[in-house]
Amino acid sequence: MAKMKVKKGDLVQMLAGKDRGKQGRVIESRPRERRVIVENLNTVKRHMRPRPLRDSSRMGGTQMTPGGVIEKAAAVPVSNVMLVCPTCNRPTRVGMKERESHGEMIKVRVCKRVDCGEEIDR
Repeated sequence: MAKMKVKKGDLVQMLAGKDRGKQGRVIESRPRERRVIVENLNTVKRHMRPRPLRDSSRMGGTQMTPGGVIEKAAAVPVSNVMLVCPTCNRPTRVGMKERESHGEMIKVRVCKRVDCGEEIDR
């Protein structure tokens, strides 16, 4: 399983698709599928049937989740998003660099822009 350079919580910009050029935060990362779910981007509509809640052990009748047309974010291939550098606020490619921290070597992500080159992980 290859490691992805885009993680949960990162700000990314869409490179392709209907939301091209828009930015959003990564809600979920799926390294096995090489996909990410980005907040409020690549939204799809799903028709859901009302269903009873799993923990409906309350007094009274069973509680239901509402049905209808629900809009939610769908997974996007990681190749269609680009990380936005928190320092220079521009989409950038991600490089890896080893840094010493408390006597041990750790890998950190860095901005690959020539004029920036700052660490992404703080």
